[in-house]
Amino acid sequence: MITAIIQARMSSTRLPGKAMAFICGKPMLWHVVDRVGHSKMIDKIIIATVDNDENKKILDVADDIGVSAFAGSESDVLDRCYKAARQYNTDIIVRITGDCPLIDPCIIDHTVEYFIKNSCDYVSTGHILNQENAGTNYPDGLDTEVCSFKALEKAWKEAKFLSEREHVTSYIWNHPEFFRIKGFSTIDKDLSYLRWTVDEDRDLKFVRAVYDRLYKKDSIFYMKDILTLLEKNPDLLRINSDIKKDEGYFRSLKEDQTIYKL
Repeated sequence: MITAIIQARMSSTRLPGKAMAFICGKPMLWHVVDRVGHSKMIDKIIIATVDNDENKKILDVADDIGVSAFAGSESDVLDRCYKAARQYNTDIIVRITGDCPLIDPCIIDHTVEYFIKNSCDYVSTGHILNQENAGTNYPDGLDTEVCSFKALEKAWKEAKFLSEREHVTSYIWNHPEFFRIKGFSTIDKDLSYLRWTVDEDRDLKFVRAVYDRLYKKDSIFYMKDILTLLEKNPDLLRINSDIKKDEGYFRSLKEDQTIYKL
């Protein structure tokens, strides 16, 4: 079974409650689930959230939409995702974060197909793996990771650093000697400078501007539609273009250096 696990929580450091921020009358998390649901390869969707009162709103959204949910550790996100995958007996995990309301289901499908065709343990569209397998040219916010349950289980058993527990797949892509790892992309042009994820108010403003122009009920827009929109409306790029990418991960690495004296 191919399962999309969507990470979501209310206590974001930079933009608290962003999962429930409204975009065109629906919570952001609703839109993420809706877009992932247009994937032809996904058999099941699970929202993986935190086991506390604050995140009951997220469980309510899952119930309203009619998708499965799992509540687990807040800080050990690897543990949360692994236990969600184990509970629902999944074979292949497609990891999506709940702050990516522009995620493209076609990219999800192509990535899953590539993962299966090449018998991989892990495929990513969004991380620098090495020069041969670089998969970093999509806009930030279209990140799709696919891994086997066995790879996730090995990471869960062996990952020790805080950064590897907080960032689910970092143990896997830090250890290519253990796993069959590939980067994947369907485009030649480097679009990684485009910021389509939501971490700050300006990101949310940008996404709302895109949705206001492209969103229609009972239909979906894709990466190519957003690129066309931005070509016609370049001023939209200025809304959030100066925000640093992957700030949370680099912060975790600094904590590792302090705690483990690296």
